[in-house]
Amino acid sequence: MRYIVIGAGAVGGSVGGRLHESGRPVVLVARGAHADALRAQGLRLTVPTGTLTLDVPVVTGPEDVELRADDVLVLAVKTQDSVAALDAWAARPVAGGGTAGERLPVVCAQNGVENERLALRRFGEVHGMCVVLPSSHLTPGEVVAPCGPYTGALVLGRYGPGPDGTARRIAGDLEESCFLAPVVTDVMRWKYGKLLGNLANAVEAVCGSAADAAAQDLIARAKAEGTAVLDAAGIAYASGAEITRLRSGTVEVQPLPGEPTRSSTWQSLARGTGSIETDHLNGEIVLLGRTHGVPTPVNAALATAARESVLLGREPGGLTAEDLIRRIDTAAPA
Repeated sequence: MRYIVIGAGAVGGSVGGRLHESGRPVVLVARGAHADALRAQGLRLTVPTGTLTLDVPVVTGPEDVELRADDVLVLAVKTQDSVAALDAWAARPVAGGGTAGERLPVVCAQNGVENERLALRRFGEVHGMCVVLPSSHLTPGEVVAPCGPYTGALVLGRYGPGPDGTARRIAGDLEESCFLAPVVTDVMRWKYGKLLGNLANAVEAVCGSAADAAAQDLIARAKAEGTAVLDAAGIAYASGAEITRLRSGTVEVQPLPGEPTRSSTWQSLARGTGSIETDHLNGEIVLLGRTHGVPTPVNAALATAARESVLLGREPGGLTAEDLIRRIDTAAPA
């Protein structure tokens, strides 16, 4: 199978780079300065054992590649960019007849829980992927993936009914490319569990760090709201202990000099991308809370603050955790 990685940032670059390194056919989809750098110098993928320079084919969009029947589309953009990407790729013709939406599988290698629903509206075969892959992309052409001995744990499963043969073939390729890739029948349970962990991203992004006591208090409150909402909605989720067991001793961060591990949300603010994924992380909890009558003031405040940081062009650290706590407490009903 050939892998078309749509969004060759931190996650997409790590997955595509490792698959290419193991001899799998890969095409990276990137834009702007990142695409230019990838074409000029190859993908520079830094892992605990050193920096790999990988000459992976690069395109800027679906019009630059002829799709074939054995292609797998790996969607690795942020959720706010999913609809545009899915629409652009679903209608593309595939060699032998039909369109990508009709014939090709798409794997949602993304945070949040909305992407699979968006994909299934456009593609007949959708696979969810719970991505446990600390990595960063801050410089064009460069991706840092600091975990070892495995680069990441990618829990994979078919979204909706249907055979999982494709998922198992993908998992086999990933497992030969320095990843853990268990195939499960309840992939969304894992993704909801990851969602609870990702509620901390907004705190780190807005406040610049999540290490101090006030930030940790905010995170604990956000996660407590998230747990209450999922319980009220009757949505199953993997526990933090399960996710810890998945990666314990296998996907361990091995800090690299000068390369701190930051969340994807922090990276979006730092790079000034002009958008942020928190509406589909903290905002997902707010949506479910409003649907099921569970108050979510902390997650609502975090989503608003992240959105505000983008609109005002703030870098990470533009507000303190104390600022956010005061907002929440001031807005609380007497």
